[in-house]
Amino acid sequence: MLAALSTLGRRGAAALAPLGAAAQRRGFASSVVSVEGDTITVEVNPYKTHRIDPPSTTVSATKDELLQYFRELYRLRRMEISADMLYKAKQIRGFCHLYDGQEAVIVGLEAALNKSDSVITSYRNHATHVARGGTVLEVIAELMGKTSGASKGKGGSMHMYRREANFFGGQGIVGAQVPLGAGLALAHQYRGDGGVAVTMYGDGAANQGQVFESFNMAAIWDLPCIFVCENNHYGMGTAEWRAAKSPAFYTRGDYMPGMKCDGMDVLAVKQAFAYAKEYAVNNGPIVLEMDTYRYHGHSMSDPGSTYRTRDEISSIRQQRDPIEHVRKLLLDNGLVEASVIKGIEKEIKKEIDEAIEKAKAAPQPAAGELWTNIYVDPVGMSLRGLDSSHMHKYAAS
Repeated sequence: MLAALSTLGRRGAAALAPLGAAAQRRGFASSVVSVEGDTITVEVNPYKTHRIDPPSTTVSATKDELLQYFRELYRLRRMEISADMLYKAKQIRGFCHLYDGQEAVIVGLEAALNKSDSVITSYRNHATHVARGGTVLEVIAELMGKTSGASKGKGGSMHMYRREANFFGGQGIVGAQVPLGAGLALAHQYRGDGGVAVTMYGDGAANQGQVFESFNMAAIWDLPCIFVCENNHYGMGTAEWRAAKSPAFYTRGDYMPGMKCDGMDVLAVKQAFAYAKEYAVNNGPIVLEMDTYRYHGHSMSDPGSTYRTRDEISSIRQQRDPIEHVRKLLLDNGLVEASVIKGIEKEIKKEIDEAIEKAKAAPQPAAGELWTNIYVDPVGMSLRGLDSSHMHKYAAS
């Protein structure tokens, strides 16, 4: 037994290198084909597909679109880095799962879809809330447990929510959002509104039984659902190759089509989601695998450096960072001057700093909020507190 474990350990050490090596070989994703006026045309990395033809790898974007992507990507990055600092200063407590490195996935998604489409995701959901039209203040205040937070200070890091934009929240239970996402797709189909449900989960949740049950029901009913595996290559501290016999997650739908996309390239992601929505609305569910990477550990309690090398993290930052990729497209092709980029960065830093100060000044929820948002119509019911001596009586409606 010990010999087997030793062999596994040697294989693990040997397997740490390929991800970083692949990143160095790949380099930044989009190679420029042409620049005509304010429009740039690029060739993105090829899509890997299962039971479906791939979309075109030739993608165009205007200067204004690229500037908007840069703004959104940079805002999410600064927000998450600020959350990291606030956590270390003990102004944020409890669970905190950061999204820095993966920003191109949610920005590309939003570039291709509409707010009438539904999105549901895991507990790594700060960026999703902002991308769905929420504010940085709502995220930071929620992390601090303040009333101006996205969930009035009662949800914390894992439970952002924005119903008006069809964002059905982050889910604290691993994989629990997947069947709920299939249900959201059923609602779109029932209403006949032409929308899709985007159901996001990580590689760490990809082996759960409820994921495959959801695949099966969605396929039987031809639901307009885009199942999205955000493969950042580590489920908590476990590398994908340790947890999955087949880490080709885009093929996991078996009878459903699937596609693997460079999740660090906002242009490739946008193209993939536009293609997937058209397919899902007309044919039924599809699986997308986003090849992405998180810079922080799984959560703030995880240093993120015990199961991967610092060289690997550094090489991804240097070769595949989604923000630097868009910055290079803008600057290297003469679409904008460096001063424009610096101006955006300065503006967003100010926005983040102001949001933090407002969050600090906001009040905490009153004690009575412990009893709200539990029953729609309490009709005189009682609710027990920490022990049987503490009972809260709801007034009859």
